[in-house]
Amino acid sequence: MTETVRSLTDLIQRASSRRFLEVPPPGDFGLAEPLPFPFLAVVGQPEMKLALLLALINPHIGGVLLLGPRGTGKTTAVRALTDLLPEVERSRCTYGCLPEDIVSGGVDAVCPDCARRFANGEPLTYSDQVRLIELPLNARLEDVVGGVDERAAIHNRVRVSRGILARADRNLLYVDEVNLLADDIVDAILDAAAQGIYTVQRGAVAATYRARFVLIGSMNPEEGRLRPQILDRFGLRVAVQGLRRRADRLEAYRRSVAYRTNPRQVIHAYGDTTEEARQEIGAARVAVAGSSLSPSAERDGLRMIQRLGIDSLRAEITLFEAARAHAVADGRALATPADVRAVAPMALRLRRTLHIRGDTIRGTAAEETMLRGSPRPAASRRRTSPRK
Repeated sequence: MTETVRSLTDLIQRASSRRFLEVPPPGDFGLAEPLPFPFLAVVGQPEMKLALLLALINPHIGGVLLLGPRGTGKTTAVRALTDLLPEVERSRCTYGCLPEDIVSGGVDAVCPDCARRFANGEPLTYSDQVRLIELPLNARLEDVVGGVDERAAIHNRVRVSRGILARADRNLLYVDEVNLLADDIVDAILDAAAQGIYTVQRGAVAATYRARFVLIGSMNPEEGRLRPQILDRFGLRVAVQGLRRRADRLEAYRRSVAYRTNPRQVIHAYGDTTEEARQEIGAARVAVAGSSLSPSAERDGLRMIQRLGIDSLRAEITLFEAARAHAVADGRALATPADVRAVAPMALRLRRTLHIRGDTIRGTAAEETMLRGSPRPAASRRRTSPRK
């Protein structure tokens, strides 16, 4: 009989602790379709997995930056999110008109076609799964922001094509080796992340695109520095280290061999829990809008930020938004001081560091002691609302 799952955090912890001891027989190789490693099969790394899940639940956190040596599972974990991504409402219009535009600005805020659809009671959006959009390290600026459509140029017409940032709207934008990006591409990402839109102009032709994405980056600090401007754009910063326990390293090896031998069987082994986690994430993403912070949680968070001497107001935004997401993931609508303490190391780490380089992965010893000195959050509680 299947054991009852109390909350999303309980599900993730239980699935990650499963032992996968048997190596499946050889299967079909050479498959063209992507078969990502199951997220729930990643061994250890609880802080990294928690940060990524919180970013899925609450996009207002501001993204996630994973810092650590090579081979610690950063890229594997991010790409494994594919099977956990929730659904989002997308516009049916080429101009990106949404129902909230009408709520905030009236019918005149949308295009004539969408105004007609709205008057006729037709939907302006459709449900679609969130996607993971990867930005290649060798991408050109035109690939990122968009450029002249070459097919239109053949017919002596000028049209601007969508770039990676436009395709990342309401999706996850993943940048591996983010510290090695060219400065002009970093500037484009910063501008789009700050405004939620960006404009491309090629001669007399200009186009404005929406770019509301969750930015996820990974890097090895030994390979180069990260500009402070883009560092400030990441809400949660996670220090990813290698597994310390021998049993965990052996289990990670066994799961890796099993996946290389027969990826479909490994994915199937975690299929039920993966689907359940995806539904939990979708429900939490809806519930986070109705969650709030207790007065004691607000006081504790502000006191911690003041003691650390952090100037950026993004510290409060990230800390409190992550705390609300953490509470919802645990089946609660009210975030407590325990939720603030649970996310504080990720939200406030390196807030006073001008750049990351070399072995600068964590904050100072005093900062880490202050962030982790409080008691750990209480165990997961039962959901207060019935599961759909």
